[in-house]
Amino acid sequence: MALDSDGTGSAALARLSEERVDHRFKGLPPDAAGLTVGELAAQRRNLFTGGFTTPVLALSAERLEHNLALMETYSARHGLAFAPHGKTSMAPQLFRRQIEHGAWGITLAVPHQVRVARAFGTERIFLANELVDPAALRWIAAELAQDPSFRFLCYVDSVRGVALMDEALRGSARPVDVVVELAAGEGARTGVRTEAECAAVADAVAAVDTLRLVGVAGYEGEVPRADPERVHAWLRRLVALAVDFDKAGRFAGLDEIVVSAGGSAWFDAVADVFAEIPELSEPVLKLLRSGAYVSHDDGHYRELTPFNRVPEEGALEPAFRLWAQVVSRPSAEQAFANAGKRDAAYDLHLPFAQVVRRDGPERAATGIEVTGLSDQHAWLRTAEGADLEVGDWLGMGLSHPCTSFDKWQLIPVAEADGTVVDYIRTFF
Repeated sequence: MALDSDGTGSAALARLSEERVDHRFKGLPPDAAGLTVGELAAQRRNLFTGGFTTPVLALSAERLEHNLALMETYSARHGLAFAPHGKTSMAPQLFRRQIEHGAWGITLAVPHQVRVARAFGTERIFLANELVDPAALRWIAAELAQDPSFRFLCYVDSVRGVALMDEALRGSARPVDVVVELAAGEGARTGVRTEAECAAVADAVAAVDTLRLVGVAGYEGEVPRADPERVHAWLRRLVALAVDFDKAGRFAGLDEIVVSAGGSAWFDAVADVFAEIPELSEPVLKLLRSGAYVSHDDGHYRELTPFNRVPEEGALEPAFRLWAQVVSRPSAEQAFANAGKRDAAYDLHLPFAQVVRRDGPERAATGIEVTGLSDQHAWLRTAEGADLEVGDWLGMGLSHPCTSFDKWQLIPVAEADGTVVDYIRTFF
């Protein structure tokens, strides 16, 4: 367990600044090779004049802070505990900032991600997935045994899964906390399909000493043909399941009961329905798990964010921009930039041409559209009169944060004037 003596992971985070800059990290200045990340950050180089090479992905310092603060305020306003999904960034520095902004803990999806978070001192982890791998379960059990302050929860959705977990965990010092996952509907992703089956899974948990049932959870983003009415209806099913389990005495002996949901598209519905949770036998931890907010985006989540429905609550700001250089202008209608599938998310939308830089000032990328990506090229369609030349820097917005972070191991954080003030390390 790679924690400090105080359990915070601060030393592990500090060691990130001691890593040497070299060929592993795309876009960084070649003349910075051999410097530590901390030394390079202290130089406060400018993204556009400080020797950075294209393509280079940058995070906006101001927008990142805005998004962190906004969701902290939103969660507090609605009485929600917040465990943002760490799979979005897999960046322990951002995990720390999220916790500093009031997060209860971090949500993750697979055992490797849990190991990363633990290596950097994360004390509360919600695994929003089933876990039946015996090696991973034994590692979790060892973490729980070594660190009394470590809190870990994960999904269960089958009697068979409970049996596999129990077999792997026999002899463990502490039981593993689990929540029954209610499926979002027929044909949805994981989760128990009916309330009767939920009860059978809960009975299986109660029959073993290695697990402890602490609540219910699910993911409303998988509701078929999702709209406000359907999502609210499913969330009320989830709450009703918690109420029924409590009436049946399934949560006896707990200090709190966990009810959890919430991706990045329907957290307003979660806030609405979780406000309706009646008084149960113990206090309820109303746990929201939205993750994409930290960087937001210029496509998928710009369209889906609940703040579009509740603008009075605020607005997230896209914090990513991918900078590429125009390397070819073969015709008046076409150009090519040197960023492609290896650099940009493309699973939901292609990048969006936003601004052009030439000799300093930025201007809108009027008449420029990204029409395709090769491995290392962006295909650009240029309308008549579009002002674009070989050598120009093209700033592009991205869609889907989860597949933007994972293409970059070290991401500059730049202020509005281009001054790079930090570097975010990712672990995918």
